[in-house]
Amino acid sequence: MTRFRNIISLNLVLFLAFISMLIVPLTALSHAVMVESEPKKDSVITKSPRQVDVWFNEQVRSAHKALAVINSAGERVDNKDIKQEVFDPSHIYITTPKLPPDTYTVRYRVMSADTHIISGRFNFTIEEPN
Repeated sequence: MTRFRNIISLNLVLFLAFISMLIVPLTALSHAVMVESEPKKDSVITKSPRQVDVWFNEQVRSAHKALAVINSAGERVDNKDIKQEVFDPSHIYITTPKLPPDTYTVRYRVMSADTHIISGRFNFTIEEPN
């Protein structure tokens, strides 16, 4: 009878472990992904932005964040003052001086909630107004 109880107990533990794995939210197992930016990815604008904003699908950690705006000559042109929104930790931004017409690359690196480092890039172009 004791052996039978042990088998039932083991099966119950395994069943509960399986159920708890199904209940864990999938977002806890995912990495941060950029979902929005301003200027928009691959956009063409006619006015220099005052800042470049990046939003992610989840909060990112304040440590290990980086954001840079690079011109077509490979020079960094932002003010090197990256900030994270206090009330929305999924939002980071950096200010820029008045930028001349050119194609710019925005590079980012953040630590997602699961401690993985996520990096990426996107472009935007400033053209002379018509």
